[in-house]
Amino acid sequence: MKPKKEIEKNPSTEEKIKEAARRVFTTKGYAATRTRDIAEESGFNLALINYYFRSKEKLFDIIMVEHLQLFVHSVMGFVNDPATSLEQKLELLVSHYIDMLIANPNLPLFVLNEVNADPQKLIDKIGLKQIVPTEMVMATQWKEIVAKKKVTKVNPVHFLMNIVSLTIFPFVGSPIIRNKTGLSMDQFNALMEERKKLIPVWIKAMVMSR
Repeated sequence: MKPKKEIEKNPSTEEKIKEAARRVFTTKGYAATRTRDIAEESGFNLALINYYFRSKEKLFDIIMVEHLQLFVHSVMGFVNDPATSLEQKLELLVSHYIDMLIANPNLPLFVLNEVNADPQKLIDKIGLKQIVPTEMVMATQWKEIVAKKKVTKVNPVHFLMNIVSLTIFPFVGSPIIRNKTGLSMDQFNALMEERKKLIPVWIKAMVMSR
C-alpha cells in the first residue's frame, strides 16, 4: 500500500474517482450504487476510495455540491447580462435547468434532503449567501416591464417559483411518472427537452397582460 504522502501527491486520482462516481450515480441512482461499483468503474480499489471520501454518501454529497456550485455560477452569468431581454433570460434559465437535471437526475432529491436537514448549510455550501436576488439585472428588467404595464402586477416571487416548479418537479416525480406511463428514461428526457420550449410559453401566458 502506498504511503499517504504519495497518494496526496496525485490530485488526478480524486478527480478520476469523482468522474467514475458521477457516471455510476447517473446510471444507477444513488440508492442502487455501491462503493464497489464506483471502484470497478474507476479502476481503483475500495481502500483508496474510502481514503479519499470515507463513504458513498460523502462522495455523493461532494459531487452534488460541485454541480450546484457550477450551476449557480453559470446562471449568474446570464441572469445578470444586460444585453439579453427578460424573455431571453427565461428561455436560457429553463434550458439550463433542464440540461443540468437530465445530466444529474439525482440532484433534485439531494437538494430537497439538504434543504430539509439544514437550508442555511446548503446556502453556504453553494455560495448563495452573497447573492441578492433584488439586485440582479433580471429583477430590474421585471420591475421595468411591470412599470410599463406589460405584465400583470404580481409578486415576482411567483414568477421565480413557477419557473422552478415547472422545471424541477417532473424530475422529482420522474420514478412515479415513468412507472405509471411506461416511459423509458430516454423517452422521459425527450419530454423534458420539449419542456424547454413549452415552459417559457406557459410562464408568459401566466403573467402577460391581455
